[in-house]
Amino acid sequence: MTAFRVTVPASTANLGPGFDALGLALARYDVVEVRVADSGLKVEVIDAGAGGVDDVPTDETHLVVRAIRRACAHLGVEVPGLHLRCVNAIPHARGLGSSAAAVVSGIAAGYALADRPLDDDALQLAAEFEGHADNAAASLLGGLVIAWSESDRFHAERLTPAPEIRPVLAVPPTRSSTEATRGLLPAHVPLADAAHNAGRAALAVRALTERPDLLLAATEDRLHQEYRAPAYPASAQLVRTLRAHGVPATISGAGPTVLALTTTGILPPSVGVDGFDVAELGVDLAGVQVAAL
Repeated sequence: MTAFRVTVPASTANLGPGFDALGLALARYDVVEVRVADSGLKVEVIDAGAGGVDDVPTDETHLVVRAIRRACAHLGVEVPGLHLRCVNAIPHARGLGSSAAAVVSGIAAGYALADRPLDDDALQLAAEFEGHADNAAASLLGGLVIAWSESDRFHAERLTPAPEIRPVLAVPPTRSSTEATRGLLPAHVPLADAAHNAGRAALAVRALTERPDLLLAATEDRLHQEYRAPAYPASAQLVRTLRAHGVPATISGAGPTVLALTTTGILPPSVGVDGFDVAELGVDLAGVQVAAL
């Protein structure tokens, strides 16, 4: 393919107790139009809600370009030149998998340039950029994913989430760095907390696929959210307040976005959400898509 469009969904990771293991694809999309050129590289970035483009490079360091180069090198494809038009709708640095989506779009583009269908190596290539596969697998496969690594290989199992689940996102104006929030995590946690999260992560799979009525208990976390709370106190307080009102709420990925896994698509009117951009997002079931232009 020499001219095509890549559409890639946002994602939310962890879902409470499933640290670096659970991910869910969301119906908000970045779109990358790729055209093969005779030579050179041109990157056009159009912001459609991603939080500004001033900090997005338009050279070989652009994340989509890096992912395309990585996939092409893996597949043995040489491309004379590229023209990319990136329309970003996934907010940057908000815990909605914008980096993973960029990488997945680049990997999918590389496979399209090679005229190859996506395979298990596509997840491996994408996950290597971040060191874990939860967001990348969700953007790649759609739906609910369980991700893990073994012997330096990344793996993911895709499941179909219960149709009753209607995620609501509360996105604050502030940004959060995954690297910075990981720095707040302790090297060791109490055994009781580790055991608690193991049980709740297993329960979360059941709740997310068949028993949404169990989501409040299933999304309870003791492994990472409270340790990271100083990085986004308003978001952490909103999670606590929502949960006190019976809403299964968590921090989305590394934050600071708050994820509420509702079955109604709305938050309790008595819960204050001033300063947050609140919206219901559907669950994406298709994952990354490539279509000829």
